[in-house]
Amino acid sequence: MKKDALDGTGAATLLAVTLLLAANQVVVVEVNAGLQPVCLAGRRSALAGVFLALWLVIRRSPPVLRREHVLPGLAIGTIFAAEFLCLFLALDLTALGRASVIFYSMPLWLALMAHFGLPEQRITPVKGAGLLLAFAGTMTAILSRQPGIGGSLGGDLLALGAAIGWAGTAFLARATRLREAAAEMQLFWMVIVSGPILLAVSPLFGPLVRDLQMHHIWLLVFQSSVVVAGGFAVWLWLLSVYPTSLVASFSFLTPVFAIGLGVFLYGEKVTPAILLAAALVASGIVLINRRV
Repeated sequence: MKKDALDGTGAATLLAVTLLLAANQVVVVEVNAGLQPVCLAGRRSALAGVFLALWLVIRRSPPVLRREHVLPGLAIGTIFAAEFLCLFLALDLTALGRASVIFYSMPLWLALMAHFGLPEQRITPVKGAGLLLAFAGTMTAILSRQPGIGGSLGGDLLALGAAIGWAGTAFLARATRLREAAAEMQLFWMVIVSGPILLAVSPLFGPLVRDLQMHHIWLLVFQSSVVVAGGFAVWLWLLSVYPTSLVASFSFLTPVFAIGLGVFLYGEKVTPAILLAAALVASGIVLINRRV
């Protein structure tokens, strides 16, 4: 049943999913110690494809690759590969909180793409204000690097590239014939195309194995099943029940949680500038997703 407002169940589930997404970035940091980041991203996509296929079979709607979806499917999968190549490398090079703040500027880039590519989603004055706030927050995060706070320009720019790639996959899902496919099939295209690409290019980024331990393997399985397949399924349910703008606006909590986890688990330093950046990005996301 579609609901017009967020109830207790919806709010609790959204908070849980948001925390899961933040924790997922911690998992990436941890598994990067055992596997090279690009190799990790490729293996995660490959395993996620298996888990997602099993999920669809259990739901009695096994994946079907339609001819009209081949070209957009290859395109969205390639951009998905670039997105996670950038994100996993970013989390290897810069602080968790910084990477998350920059990565979750995605709605800014999606709104810009939609303005030019989706006529029904033009930028309104309110959305324009949100874009400016989110952009200011992103630039504040990138330009506020200081010695000793775990940031690097390369890592920050890779996180920015990941945010733009994430926006690109969301844009293609709406602007191409993939919009006719169920969201699970859109994700299926992303993981089955990105997996081989990432595994093919991973040798270019150094040794594939660093210091692989058993807990790294379990965390990889957790990422592929719980985060990608399970978390996405819950997100789809939320979008089907509650207003899209409300669900989307909760994404601003993920970098907040990620900053907290970075401080608690890794002793990352939080400067006033990075808190300001998070607040600006969060405010921008709220305005971008606001119905006017």
